[in-house]
Amino acid sequence: MKDYVYQDVLIENGDVVLDAGRNPVLIQDRAVIAQDIKHAIIESNVAIHLIAERSPAKKADARTQLELLVEEDVRLVPGTVRIEEVSDGQLYIFAETMQFGSVRTEVQID
Repeated sequence: MKDYVYQDVLIENGDVVLDAGRNPVLIQDRAVIAQDIKHAIIESNVAIHLIAERSPAKKADARTQLELLVEEDVRLVPGTVRIEEVSDGQLYIFAETMQFGSVRTEVQID
């Protein structure tokens, strides 16, 4: 069996994903980092300000707060985090990891 640096259960829509045998689906390394980024953003509630705010300055401030939040992850290369707001409540997050190359994830805030 291959050794992984990071391993976790896959969470989608707030629930653990199960395979056909009703066992939790496991994710490794880059996918774990992406999932951790997504959950950090959702749990911070900062992304809600991007939806609620109409002021470009306040939206930019919220985006910067999110970038700084993601940058705190020591598994990421400093300065590589990029967040794009595709539409109201939909964010794309891009970053480079120290060990596993690029990582990207999507966050949908309803």
